[in-house]
Amino acid sequence: MIIKINKNVLEHMLVNAQSFLEKKDISQITSHVLIDANETLLELKATDFEIGISMNSSNVDIEQAGLATANGKKLLDIVKILKDDLVELKTEDDHLYIRQEKSKFKLPMYNALEYPQFPDINDRPKFEINPMEFLKAIKKISPAIDTNNPKFELNGALIDLSSNRVNFVATDTRRLAVVTIEKKIDKEISLIIPKKAISEIQKLFFDEMEIFYDEKTLLIKSENFIFFTKLINGKYPDYQRIIPKESKEELLLDRDKIITHIKQIATISQEMKITFTNESIIFESLNEDDVEAKTELLYSVSLQEEISLAVNSRYILDFLSHVDQNEFKLGYNDATLPFTLKSENFITVVMPIML
Repeated sequence: MIIKINKNVLEHMLVNAQSFLEKKDISQITSHVLIDANETLLELKATDFEIGISMNSSNVDIEQAGLATANGKKLLDIVKILKDDLVELKTEDDHLYIRQEKSKFKLPMYNALEYPQFPDINDRPKFEINPMEFLKAIKKISPAIDTNNPKFELNGALIDLSSNRVNFVATDTRRLAVVTIEKKIDKEISLIIPKKAISEIQKLFFDEMEIFYDEKTLLIKSENFIFFTKLINGKYPDYQRIIPKESKEELLLDRDKIITHIKQIATISQEMKITFTNESIIFESLNEDDVEAKTELLYSVSLQEEISLAVNSRYILDFLSHVDQNEFKLGYNDATLPFTLKSENFITVVMPIML
């Protein structure tokens, strides 16, 4: 293989590859990127078996087609220090040579034919959805995805495809976030996507994508990327059962004002008590240290009686930072029961702190 490619083009591809590489054991072939140069196109792949990415570029001069592998991190470190000019990559005697003017580097290769195979898109069902709606939905629910939960299915986000809607769901057992998109679906299926994959999808894709899936794998294709992730095998909790069907009180609140006052208290304590009266909303810190914070927002709401909630304010801020409207609804039944935060097609159910 002999190719010449602009340093910035190669660096951009290698930067995108880093999250998909094996980091702990560099003896594994998955610590390498696969470079595949055919007659017209350069394809660069990276995978740690669980997720993977394939990138392509036609902005390359291919003098001799071929395959190569190289440690993805080391190759990026080399390319970063080169000048903004053409870089030559050449394979010779089981090594990849990187040259630019008087500079020359050599990296060992593994057998490219042993590089893990990527799943094929062909013959997989296709999930039709507006790309921006899809990306906005996973962005809204992603803060609620759990980490290192022994129930593996909670370490991912659920995409629940039913006959007339798609629900995007995440929970860390203290809160539940759900975004609903009304849409006719041909095949009902539930897909649990790992948290890492949800994060990478948001980095890679913007306004153009095709989504393919089966029971084990999700693939996303755009003009320059093909991304895949293995799905989490498990049964997601019955999230519909957790969402309150009705509320004793439903308050219409101002997003920006609530954020401002919560952040004041959060400088002292994330855990706080919020008290609603007919004339004001009182925010007070909840912690055991000899430190207190309290602020009051003059705000008229119609209540049958004064209500109080003890909450982790981060859950409220995560919700409010992802809503588009400046007004949202808070549904309340009892200080010991979950309360709801609603804005358009986005709802978060939060467990209060028990005092």
